[in-house]
Amino acid sequence: MERYEDSQLYKIRHSMAHILAQAMLERFPGARIAIGPPIEDGFYYDFELPRAVHEADLKWVTERMKEIIKGDYPFIRRVVSPEEARELFKDQPYKLELIEGLVSGGVDENGNPLPTNEDVVLTTYRQDTFEDLCRGPHVERTGELNPEAFSITFKEPAGAYWRGDEKNQMLTRIYGTAWRTPEELEEYLHLLEEAKQRDHRRLGTELELFTFSPMVGKGLPLWKPRGAILRDILQRFLQDEQLARGYLPVVTPHIGKLDLYITSGHYPYYAESQFDPIDVEGEQYLLKPMNCPHHIQIYKDQPRSHRDLPLRLMEFGTVYRYEQSGELNGLTRVRGFTVDDAHIFVTPEQLLDEFIAVVELIQFVFNSLGLHDFRARVGVRDPESDKYIGDDEMWEKAASAIIEACEHMGLQYHVAKGEAAFYGPKLDFIFRDVLKREWQLGTVQVDYSLPERFQMEYIGSDNKPHRPVMIHRAPFGSLERFIGILIEHYNGAFPLWLSPTQIAILPVSNKVQTEAEALEARLKAEGFRVEMFNKGQLGRKIRDARALKIPYLAIIGPKDVENGTVSIRLRDDTELEPMPVEDFIKMAKYVAQNRLGDLVPDMSNV
Repeated sequence: MERYEDSQLYKIRHSMAHILAQAMLERFPGARIAIGPPIEDGFYYDFELPRAVHEADLKWVTERMKEIIKGDYPFIRRVVSPEEARELFKDQPYKLELIEGLVSGGVDENGNPLPTNEDVVLTTYRQDTFEDLCRGPHVERTGELNPEAFSITFKEPAGAYWRGDEKNQMLTRIYGTAWRTPEELEEYLHLLEEAKQRDHRRLGTELELFTFSPMVGKGLPLWKPRGAILRDILQRFLQDEQLARGYLPVVTPHIGKLDLYITSGHYPYYAESQFDPIDVEGEQYLLKPMNCPHHIQIYKDQPRSHRDLPLRLMEFGTVYRYEQSGELNGLTRVRGFTVDDAHIFVTPEQLLDEFIAVVELIQFVFNSLGLHDFRARVGVRDPESDKYIGDDEMWEKAASAIIEACEHMGLQYHVAKGEAAFYGPKLDFIFRDVLKREWQLGTVQVDYSLPERFQMEYIGSDNKPHRPVMIHRAPFGSLERFIGILIEHYNGAFPLWLSPTQIAILPVSNKVQTEAEALEARLKAEGFRVEMFNKGQLGRKIRDARALKIPYLAIIGPKDVENGTVSIRLRDDTELEPMPVEDFIKMAKYVAQNRLGDLVPDMSNV
């Protein structure tokens, strides 16, 4: 699979970012420029501007960008020395800071600065009058871009701290999107508008699923009754499936001693994304950033034999990360979230079969939820990065095990350098929703490093101690993020089996209240989640139930009472012919038990 960084779209968007910067400098003389990378579905550029940006500015900039494109200017690459680069960007302090960072020799293992490298190779790209410090790639000429296939008005100008540090200058970020053709742009803008309508933050409020409170804190969702029911349905679904597959439940605390995470490597490697340690009676504790060190302690609580393995420990464990305020986004980026975590301890000989079984579980979960459009990505380490633990042999064995499992299953995958966890390579499942957005959901990781760091052992058939291999896996990932994605994917109209309320009872009047309550009791006895709507006239009851996107609206009137029927209206306002209550129960059970998306299936052969 072609990497985005190697694609034509990447070159188009990278080139458009430079053209945006040129037009903005012409509109705002004296502006200071920062960076302008391509991103998923678009690009942006950061500026320090002398005044606020208005809609008229963006319109002017858009027209000027079209003129630059039509000018058919070549993108000219130049190799420059650090001295030449400093002179070129002498009036651009952010570029000068980037140059010094590239020239700097970094620090040694003791934190002492290393000598600078004035021989480092720097490159710039120039089109028309604008030259930017850049590694590329770009299109050959501006004329290759389509002047009708881009937009810089699809997002309001946003604020962004220089280098993501809130202690630095706040810059103005201008977003854009660019495509090959106007038709692709039009389709994207349509999907973007659809995404606004499906925004899980808005739907979460309308469907009474969750809320946030400034008194509780940013990034800490509060689940209302309907949302708590939805969470419980998902947890019970996965827990029951895991129990059937030999997993064992465990529960671990929300905090742990700092030494635990120092040993695991989580604290030294990711201290900046964790809350500060808490002092308790002279000892340092940390809000739990991961569940795996806790599960390892359960493993180590007693001697283990090869006969005890594989040992599959599962937990819906809540963890905490310190995300920057600007990065928080509804349920998809929070500071406290629940992971459907499991850690499987195996012998090396069991690794392949167990890994395959985990992948099969994840596929079962996705298919049960109607999430069929997904691909697999094998994340391996970047050999030039120092963020990983463990030796080369461990990494090679773990990566080989994942690839062998994929090939054994005939699973299509691509390898992505730099996408590994810090302790081992992983297999991620990338799901594409109805808006063609991609989300990383299920993940499986093979880990030789943590068993080594924690000196884990089991006694083999040779009566000698051996080191187990550890599999980390989470089909949902974060339960909060997963629900946020589901809300948007289904536009809040969940399949019957997932809906917090499955059936709304709508009595036409008080005259049939007794019969409506009898139907409510009958449906609840059959295992359905039912809610009675009594406020107002029938029209209001229908509107209230539809606003909550309840799948079935069961309307009870005098004729229904007389005939022993129920009048069913679907949440999309489709009206069914009155049917016997028994037939409705049979149909609804069939839909729920088979986890169907269609609320009115063909029942002729059932």
